[in-house]
Amino acid sequence: ACRFPQARTPQEFWQNLWNGLDAVQRFSPDELIAHGVPAEIARNKRYVGASGYLDDVDRFDAKFFDYSPAEAQLIDPQQRLFLQVCWHAFEDAGYDPRRTGLKTGVYAGCAPNKYFLYHVFRQDIPALDHHDWDADDLPPGTNPDALSTRVAYKLGLDGPALTIQTACSSSLVAIALACDALVDRHCDMAVAGGVAIQLPHQIGYFGDEAGGMLSKRGMCRPFDRDADGSVFGSGVGAVVLRRLDDAVADGDTVYAVLKGWAVRNDGADRAGYSTPSVGGQANTITAALRMAEVTPQDIGYIEAHGSATPVGDPIEFEALTAAFAQCGSTVPNACALGSVKGNVGHLDAAAGIAGLIKTILAVYYGKLPRSLYFTSPNDDIDLANSP
Repeated sequence: ACRFPQARTPQEFWQNLWNGLDAVQRFSPDELIAHGVPAEIARNKRYVGASGYLDDVDRFDAKFFDYSPAEAQLIDPQQRLFLQVCWHAFEDAGYDPRRTGLKTGVYAGCAPNKYFLYHVFRQDIPALDHHDWDADDLPPGTNPDALSTRVAYKLGLDGPALTIQTACSSSLVAIALACDALVDRHCDMAVAGGVAIQLPHQIGYFGDEAGGMLSKRGMCRPFDRDADGSVFGSGVGAVVLRRLDDAVADGDTVYAVLKGWAVRNDGADRAGYSTPSVGGQANTITAALRMAEVTPQDIGYIEAHGSATPVGDPIEFEALTAAFAQCGSTVPNACALGSVKGNVGHLDAAAGIAGLIKTILAVYYGKLPRSLYFTSPNDDIDLANSP
């Protein structure tokens, strides 16, 4: 299940991908001003009015999940939306999470709680009237640590419930840890994913100079010569995972099989904290390939991080090429490459789950949607002489 820009379901998401829809919204200065951006900022030439936002982030079925309206007001919308999407994922899987009889885990990550900063502190919310701020604590639902345990509590899941905070990789690390737990039989089913809600939404940002993270043109062009960074957006996604033999034995619908995974870190082998290394990425990819017991020749498509930065894209590409070479790849141009960021922007902690769900759907439907805004490769990417 998922909620991505201009898509409320995986089916809508797939149609948008297949039709080549750019779901990032662009706003005129007048629209930005109407959304609350000060006029001097909205009309600044460096300010980019673009965002991959979600509709109705303020909507939550509090009664269904047995929350009072006052309590629901204080809960981070990221936690509210993730709870709802987890329920939808179990519905799609054909399970009532409260009655599976299976030890079920929750593994997820989220972006920082901007709702508390930008909304709760600025509103007259009755539920805050009697809160003891001198106790040096925060209202329930404020702390990101509660993301996974909230789902476990409300859906009656008694397996491990771990909130993973590794920035943009959070949702994919959550998937990997959930898979480890299933293999090690710490749980028999797991729901895993991530969420990021950018607040305030329907606004923009100041574009970075050449080489930065934020696109000055408000467009994400992964691996392209004209790429100048990402546009950030909001999204939430979750998948229900089981061991394959158990899923087949119970007649579950299987969209895709995860054969291998790996979690590594660059350590100190990088030019700076926010700059990844070729070696670290290549070693991670190689470890996942070996666990999956597949060769590069078996792979038809790679869904990349593809953040569309002039520095990051070539590093990722070189790491992929090195990993394929380590595993014996000699056939040129045999594997397709893409990134969902051209369609929805960079979704922060939900970036990985967006790419994973895209790839799962591509496997399920047996066809690859095109990667948007690619015309020619980054000058530091030798696409023609690579796998």
